[in-house]
Amino acid sequence: MKKIVYYIASSIDGYIADVNGGVERFLMEGAHADEFQQSLNEYDTVLMGRKTYEFGFQYGIKPGEPAYPGLRHIIVSGTLKFDSNQYVQLVNDEVIAYITRLKKQAGKSIWLCGGGHLAGLLAQHQLIDEVILKVNPIVLGQGIPLFAGLESPLTLQATQHTHYKNGVSLLKYEVVKSATNGVMPVKD
Repeated sequence: MKKIVYYIASSIDGYIADVNGGVERFLMEGAHADEFQQSLNEYDTVLMGRKTYEFGFQYGIKPGEPAYPGLRHIIVSGTLKFDSNQYVQLVNDEVIAYITRLKKQAGKSIWLCGGGHLAGLLAQHQLIDEVILKVNPIVLGQGIPLFAGLESPLTLQATQHTHYKNGVSLLKYEVVKSATNGVMPVKD
């Protein structure tokens, strides 16, 4: 069974982007960035919401094209329109049931790379297994939250932490699954 790993950059106050979706204030170079690039080998699938996928459009990615070569892409959106293909699958309805089935497949882990609304939805249904935060030494004050729309607390167990010279902290957590930790997963 696959696990979903929410691996994301964050400000100290829990935002994954500014109010306009920008990430320019986050540190993009250093040992933490190199380790992140190496970690992509641990995944065979990347999962993202519409805004995260559209963020890549400014770098030349077009609808239906993969943003991360070598990874199967699952894009969750109720508004994007393009034909799914062998590299990029558009999911616009029955998201929880689709992701639940996806997790039951064999293979490497699934990287949830954003956004906050999708993370909140998946956390509420206990579909996220691990959270890895690259906490940047910045306070944004407002922006896109790490988990938008989360209706109940999410309990995490710290498993590892690393502090880098540039001020970034890498924090790894396992999600504690329980009946008091949100909605139980949908069964097929």
